[in-house]
Amino acid sequence: MAIPSISEPASAPGPSPRALIAILSATSILGMLGTSSFAALLPEFQQLWGLDNTEAGWISALFFAGYVAGVPLLVGSTDHIDPRKIYLGSLVLGGLASFAYAFLAQGFWTAVVIRTVAGMGLAGTYMPGLKLLTDRYHGQLQGRYIAYYTAGFSFGTAFSFAFTGEAADLLGWPAAFWGAGVGSLAAFALIWFLVPSGPPARAHRDSLIPRLHFRPVFRNRAVMAFVLAYVGHTYELFALRAWLVAYLIYADRLRGGAGDISRASWISTATVLVSTFASIYGAEIAARSDRRKVIGRVMILSVLGSAAAGFSSGLPVWIVAVLCCLYSMLIMADSAALTGGAVVSSTQEQRGATLAVHSVLGFSGAVLGPLAVGLVLDATGGGTSYLAWGLAFLAMGAGSLGALFAIRGL
Repeated sequence: MAIPSISEPASAPGPSPRALIAILSATSILGMLGTSSFAALLPEFQQLWGLDNTEAGWISALFFAGYVAGVPLLVGSTDHIDPRKIYLGSLVLGGLASFAYAFLAQGFWTAVVIRTVAGMGLAGTYMPGLKLLTDRYHGQLQGRYIAYYTAGFSFGTAFSFAFTGEAADLLGWPAAFWGAGVGSLAAFALIWFLVPSGPPARAHRDSLIPRLHFRPVFRNRAVMAFVLAYVGHTYELFALRAWLVAYLIYADRLRGGAGDISRASWISTATVLVSTFASIYGAEIAARSDRRKVIGRVMILSVLGSAAAGFSSGLPVWIVAVLCCLYSMLIMADSAALTGGAVVSSTQEQRGATLAVHSVLGFSGAVLGPLAVGLVLDATGGGTSYLAWGLAFLAMGAGSLGALFAIRGL
């Protein structure tokens, strides 16, 4: 993906904006190889460990619960600690979690604990990586930098599906997690050697645990409108990503197919990749017009898209895949616009705290979404029911509906 020419001078020593975005995109892909591993292998783990849909939903949900638990300190501290340090340490934590899953995961409880730790590792890379970028480069193009950075995050999620499916198909599921651990260590090396330390901390240098000031963030109605809308966005987005492979396999088997995990993982990868461009395009449109109106219209279409995708399982699999891809694009069309809205509505001094609140509340939706789908599936007929899957997708679409109320209300 070509990045437009950027002539704006850097505000900190180190790589140019173009180079830093390329580095962070690479580390997102390498460091996130294990992010979608459970989702890609969810049907296999259900069969291997006898998991019902609710238990599978809990494992997916608690990955993001670990993320939410780690954000207040890890992201909020970026106002006082060089984000590079937090980024590096979190890559190590995520890598260790991947190795532990390959070695130790034997059922529901071990999977829950290890995936929770893996989520904490993600908490110290995603938003601290954004802070690392915005600390170094300012000005009119910062919104574009943010859009490309969030696109790199989506690339990481996308390639995690394909990598997991191929590695598990060739060498068994533990190999997928081994490879994810190696990827985290490779990302660590890229940051260590190519990105120098940033500006010194502005305050609380004498404090081991810096004080975090979140009250001004909650008082900023403009920020909170985007933050609460982001809750609905992540609820819907990660509910779809957690269950997409399982849904595609169900749709394939419904038409007499074999339900191949590797093929479903590649479709999921393509879906996330294509959706990334929708995020970039949506951010550009939102920046040039009324951001709230653009986001609101996208959310209405997303609710309609959830119904179309969820009740399509009886159609040929390629049509199901296309509808799921279109639905994913609609979900992602407001992703960077929401994050960018929260950032530009905050003050420079509160940017780290704003990102912390944005992540904690926003990714609380990611905790609830995968679990809600599992609960709906078990309550309405299970993973082999046409009606249950349709209702599960409507439950996903409720995220955009709630986000719309947040944007219009504030």
